[in-house]
Amino acid sequence: SQDKFNATSYDVMAMVIITLEAFAGMWINTFIVSVLCFAWVKKKSFNSNEKILLFLGCSRFWYLCITWVYFFLSIIYPWCFYVHPIPQLFAAIQTFLNFSNLWVSACLSVFYCIKIANFRHIFFIYLKGKIDRIVPWLLLGSVLLSLVICILVYIITDEAHCNNLNSTTLGNFWKLSVRMDEHFFPIFFISGFGFASAFTAVIFSALLLLFSLWSHKRKMQTNSVKNLSMDAHIKAMKSILSFFFIYSINFTCLVLTLIYATKKENPMTFLILVFQYAFPAVHSLILIFSNPKLEKTLLRILPCVKCKACMR
Repeated sequence: SQDKFNATSYDVMAMVIITLEAFAGMWINTFIVSVLCFAWVKKKSFNSNEKILLFLGCSRFWYLCITWVYFFLSIIYPWCFYVHPIPQLFAAIQTFLNFSNLWVSACLSVFYCIKIANFRHIFFIYLKGKIDRIVPWLLLGSVLLSLVICILVYIITDEAHCNNLNSTTLGNFWKLSVRMDEHFFPIFFISGFGFASAFTAVIFSALLLLFSLWSHKRKMQTNSVKNLSMDAHIKAMKSILSFFFIYSINFTCLVLTLIYATKKENPMTFLILVFQYAFPAVHSLILIFSNPKLEKTLLRILPCVKCKACMR
């Protein structure tokens, strides 16, 4: 029917860009998961870093996949979002995967900080010795918290949807908008708190790690030491700074998403979406080039891809 394909130019452009970002991000995170799984098959064990990367790659893959399906259905088959409980399920699943992605990436930053930084505080030394045992609990806590927020979002969205269906007269439009704001305010509050907590953990971890690496680099310079360790420290500092930069942009976009949540076909909303859905791919690329095993595997695969493309 004609109702299926009444997409505007804005919808088409948004769909094309999100499709490119989603499929690029899914390919990158599939690469990370595949390399880690092959390594696990060979050595039959996972270290803490690989556990976090595996979980992060899986959550980002499914987050991008669900997001793409949501945009595809909202443009091609918008009527399906009037069917209970499709909009509630999409909102809950996207919330679960988004918060899992954010908090697991925050766990990764905390892990790198504790594992790499060199502080002599008793509590920090204790954490450094226990971090491998703490990582599974951090991942489990991230999943449970994401699940709790997912359930709350489903309940709140379902109540708002029911109120929307019950308000059928034109005279109730203003009251309906007030009720919708009242219903979605808890979601905005919970989401804002979750974004802020993850961002705070990342920022503190990054700053502590940068301070530790910078002080260690200064000591090596004063001792006239110029070796591979110095280059490794500089590379680590560049990776942390780039992660700090893109995570700050992502946090800003997440906050702006809450502000512009009710505004459709807005240039600002479009720009926010572009940056927000580019984050999983860009950050995963930084993780690949920060990990020697992943970087070597990627550089081995890329020439093969180029050769096949040339042969075609």
